[in-house]
Amino acid sequence: MRILLVEDDAVLGDVMLHSLSDAGHRVDIAPTLEQASHFWRVQPFDAVLLDLNLPVTSHPLSEIGSGLTVLREARARGDRTPVLVLTARNRTDERVAGLDAGADDYLGKPFELAEVEARLRALVRRTQGTDDLVLVGRLALDRKARRFSMGAVQLDLPAREFEVLWELMTPPGRVVSKGSLSDKLSSFDEALADNALEAFISRLRKKLAGSGAGIRTLRGLGYVLEPKPGEDR
Repeated sequence: MRILLVEDDAVLGDVMLHSLSDAGHRVDIAPTLEQASHFWRVQPFDAVLLDLNLPVTSHPLSEIGSGLTVLREARARGDRTPVLVLTARNRTDERVAGLDAGADDYLGKPFELAEVEARLRALVRRTQGTDDLVLVGRLALDRKARRFSMGAVQLDLPAREFEVLWELMTPPGRVVSKGSLSDKLSSFDEALADNALEAFISRLRKKLAGSGAGIRTLRGLGYVLEPKPGEDR
């Protein structure tokens, strides 16, 4: 998943960055309200981890603002990215305010990183209509273990190919545009070129041969992962 982490605590942010990155996620950190608003507008994310107490650097006294401001802005422009609020504000009235502003879930500090991961998976299941275990032919994706397999054999993939196949199976049968794939795999300072994406797709097609699953190109629309009957033996 590509995750926006909105957190001004440098130590906590660094710990979460390394934990989520080690789990295979792509994470962008925004420590202020302005950065959070900018990142959320220019980059699509699979989920947002949102702290509530954030500095407002444009204010001459660097006052503290609420992360609910950027959440309300996102929801007002129709952005439905799932949001997990992470905050020390754990009173009932504050949880209600967060949920009313458009948050999908709420977790009070201190928290265990394993619970953050579990709640993220639950949000994706709920919002993208997919399960932790997905099967197409003999190709299986175990989201909890972050592992692909073909039958009883684990399918080891380079990081970018892993991300492409993960996206195509979230959920399978969904048409994913080249632009969407490129956005998910690009960094802020370097966009993924079309020819690089096509190379990833080509290599994945070869590795999926005989799995009963294939990647089809829909001209002008993108790619779709679908069953290939007769190839799953």
